[in-house]
Amino acid sequence: MDLKTLTYIIVFGTFGLYFAIAWWARAASTSDFYAAGGGVGPIANGMAIGADWMSAASFISMAGLIAFLGYGGSVFLMGWTGGYVLLAMCLAPYLRKHGKFTVPEFIGDRYYSDTARIVAVVCLIIASVTYVIGQMKGVGVAFSRFLEVEYGIGLAIGMGVVWVYAVLGGMKGITYTQIAQYCVMIFAYTVPAVFISLHLTGNPLPQLGLGSTLADGSGVYLLDKLDQVVTDLGFKEYTTAVLGNDINMFAYTLSLMVGTAGLPHVIMRFFTVPSVKAARASAGYALVFIAALYTVAPAVGAMARLNLMTTIEPAPGENLAYEQRPQWFKDWEKTGLLVFEDKNNDGKIQYVADPDANEMVKVDRDIMVLANPAIANLPNWVIALVAAGGLAAALSTAAGLLLAISSAISHDLMKGVLTPDLSEKNELLAGRIVMTISILFAGYLGLNPPGFAAGTVALAFGLAASSIFPALMMGIFSRKISGKAAVWGMCAGIGVTMLYVFQHKGVMFIPGTSFLGDMEANWFFGISPNAFGIVGAIVNFATAFIVGRITGPAPAEIQAMVDNFREPGAAGGTQEPIPAHAH
Repeated sequence: MDLKTLTYIIVFGTFGLYFAIAWWARAASTSDFYAAGGGVGPIANGMAIGADWMSAASFISMAGLIAFLGYGGSVFLMGWTGGYVLLAMCLAPYLRKHGKFTVPEFIGDRYYSDTARIVAVVCLIIASVTYVIGQMKGVGVAFSRFLEVEYGIGLAIGMGVVWVYAVLGGMKGITYTQIAQYCVMIFAYTVPAVFISLHLTGNPLPQLGLGSTLADGSGVYLLDKLDQVVTDLGFKEYTTAVLGNDINMFAYTLSLMVGTAGLPHVIMRFFTVPSVKAARASAGYALVFIAALYTVAPAVGAMARLNLMTTIEPAPGENLAYEQRPQWFKDWEKTGLLVFEDKNNDGKIQYVADPDANEMVKVDRDIMVLANPAIANLPNWVIALVAAGGLAAALSTAAGLLLAISSAISHDLMKGVLTPDLSEKNELLAGRIVMTISILFAGYLGLNPPGFAAGTVALAFGLAASSIFPALMMGIFSRKISGKAAVWGMCAGIGVTMLYVFQHKGVMFIPGTSFLGDMEANWFFGISPNAFGIVGAIVNFATAFIVGRITGPAPAEIQAMVDNFREPGAAGGTQEPIPAHAH
């Protein structure tokens, strides 16, 4: 069976599964829509968290970044994984014990202020919208290649799929759909990795294959071979290359870590379980499910880079003739994500570090995971499976982000501040209307991405790091921090981060590249715009504590509330359940 037919069968078969689950788990109340009724088990919730976590950035982009950045790409592994541990240990149990639906609702209660709640809503929307652009782009890229349709048509199909199960089912439908999506994703990610590792090293476990010798009997380790290949072509050594400089690597990792812990669409998942004990257990299960992909990603990246380089240059000094380029090369050329320019008119493909001599003038990082099975000559069903996995990754995170945006507007802004007398039926209707509008807006941004977010979703983590994370940490671990202090801190943190980003226009992954040319020399202590979230977080903390000293501590009843949700007894799972309609 040909690739296109197989892809249609597998992709639309998974879509049918998602629709069936959404209909079965459709939301009947606001509790179902926002928090799945608080009745999701820890294993199921852990798997749903894993799907929420493994966005298009994780599934499609992360291994591609590692493939081209080498050791420098490890900031994404360390930052995103470390952020999850930080979230699970320091935030999730306490937020769950408080027993509300959303992050802005917690901030509004803790800081006894509608202003704080509104500022949190604004910060949440800015971070989530920036993040969702990358997910919608991932949907369009995967569809345009594997279903051979226009980018816009692929994006519209993806929007339709998300609309059905997100608007119909809310958090309840999204939760059970994400469980199915996790199974699709992890199978699609690991199967080709096992095949490729077995071919290159003889070891079926990619995690071990990364550190193994090549299967050709040479006794050369895979990473040593990769270092030799890339340095011969003028690139930095794969295993030692850093992302800009050491300070930037450190700042980037911290920014991704605290930003990850502050992203509301993941935090919301911990409101879906029945108790604090279940929240802690689901965090542990989620870490296992996440590790299944994250420990494979470095091997996928390294092996994809080695396969790409050796395909283009089969032997030292023997470049592949352009007319003899393989089918996968031709397929990706059609998308515009792979571009060849014969600069010396010799009819051969030359891929070197020197930009003046490099004839592979564009190799989009996002194609590496999707193209890897074809580069390695794996069967068509594996290639189709990877397409379904990439779409599942983008759709699962997009749904979670869109629900976070919808709940922030319908529950926190409308019900919580503007129209407190809104009935549960009308709030549920408002939530679905807002979700529909959010999907249309996200689709528009995916089709016409703004320049400042065109290359990355890392900016979203920086925005969450500089605004939401400090407010949550201070709200839990500082009894006396006041509402005014939190508001000033959030505004200062996100303000300085956005000012730095827009000033430099350099929101790209590679230090020194931006839409205005080389601006690395003007970076604050060598910190790139995408890594600046940690600086914004420090500004947030500092501003809040200074204002807190001026305005005085929080009222006694607020301090008592903080003591209540920090009681060690919470670990036993004794706390109020989420009501059918929490105010």
